Amino acid sequence: MEMEMNEDLGLTLGYTVDRLTAAASLLEETMQRLEEKIASAEQKLIALEARATTPATIPTASGRKTLPTAMTTLLAKQGVSLESLEPGTIAAGSLDAALSSLSLEQRFAVKAQLLRAGLLG
Repeated sequence: MEMEMNEDLGLTLGYTVDRLTAAASLLEETMQRLEEKIASAEQKLIALEARATTPATIPTASGRKTLPTAMTTLLAKQGVSLESLEPGTIAAGSLDAALSSLSLEQRFAVKAQLLRAGLLG
């Protein structure tokens, strides 16, 4: 009888050890997946922080900064063509003369867009 109890105890201990080993393996796998997810999230965070600190530009295929279509159209109506201009070549004084027929708010908006695009010198 004592031998049967020892066998039962041995089987129970063996079963418990097997279950604990399986649980430990699952925990290790879960930890590895979580570490991978954390590393991925950290990389995304670094990329987002880099984009947040980079000045907003709208690059074209040639790498030149451009203005929104509405702003380009507004400038064209005022006789300002941006096609042949190099970055930083528009002088504020000449731009004021070209935009004199616009409201003050529109002039500020145009100048702000030109500054962001790097075209205002």
